[in-house]
Amino acid sequence: MPATARRMLSRAGLRLKSLRNAVIGPLAVGLLRAIRRTDPDRIADASARLLRRVGPLLPEHRTGRANLAAAYPERSAAEIDAILLGVWDNLGRVAAEYAHLDRLWDFDVEHPASRRIVVSPESIERFARLRDADPPTLVFAAHLANWELPALAAAAYGVHTAILYRTPNIGDVAAAVRGMRAQRMGPLISTGIGAPSAAAAALERGLHVGMLVDQYFHRGVDVLFFGRRTKANPMIARLARHFDCSIRGTRAVRLEDHRFRMELTEPIASPRDPEGRIDVEATTQMIATIIEGWVREHPEQWLWLHRRWRDSLPGFDSRP
Repeated sequence: MPATARRMLSRAGLRLKSLRNAVIGPLAVGLLRAIRRTDPDRIADASARLLRRVGPLLPEHRTGRANLAAAYPERSAAEIDAILLGVWDNLGRVAAEYAHLDRLWDFDVEHPASRRIVVSPESIERFARLRDADPPTLVFAAHLANWELPALAAAAYGVHTAILYRTPNIGDVAAAVRGMRAQRMGPLISTGIGAPSAAAAALERGLHVGMLVDQYFHRGVDVLFFGRRTKANPMIARLARHFDCSIRGTRAVRLEDHRFRMELTEPIASPRDPEGRIDVEATTQMIATIIEGWVREHPEQWLWLHRRWRDSLPGFDSRP
């Protein structure tokens, strides 16, 4: 194709994208504002029912089924379909909860929990130790239950934490979501090429740093996840190696009656190389193994809808 034609197609694509964002952005923001005026429990139930109906019709459903078949080869098709319906149910609830993100946790300094949030005494003590930790700590999380809650927990317990987050592609939506997050979270670091430097700068300022690490990362290191080889983001392990700081994990578990349980682990024992420095590959694998254990406990609460094993969907076996 001639260069002139390519430039014309590129400009046309940019104009189409701008037009799409100009239309979809205000509509999405208006929908968020409308949902904020609803009862959070009722809208979550309605959204869950909707996605349980619509989700199986979408291409992501096939991806989820392939992922589950790879992870659980011993399970029947009916069992996998039941898990997938739970995945769509959870995702529908997360979507509705986004609009109420700054209201999900009752921020009471003396009693930093609410009827929605259950925190064990052990985790409360761990949050307190994390709050007072010096030097700072790196905290990993996964796309489980409502994966925004760990950042809210950090703020509730006074843990000064910078949060890595993925910016929505549509500008109006990105601004609205950032505004809701900023009210109840610490400094926000957008994922991208500058994220590692920004995270390192936050650690140097004495902030803890939290991030989601459970999706495929094409520039990552090889790990085994459910017995199959994939790639994981090594940023936490690399930062821990550079700053020689500790690593913890945190997760939310969805309970009945629109409640959640928040958990924070003890610092993990990061493997070391012969020189005594944190081993990046082995530590990344340890994190992947911990997350796998979380997913096995509540598979219907994990986001199976992304391609976790890129070389095995379809037709390639990524087992070692």
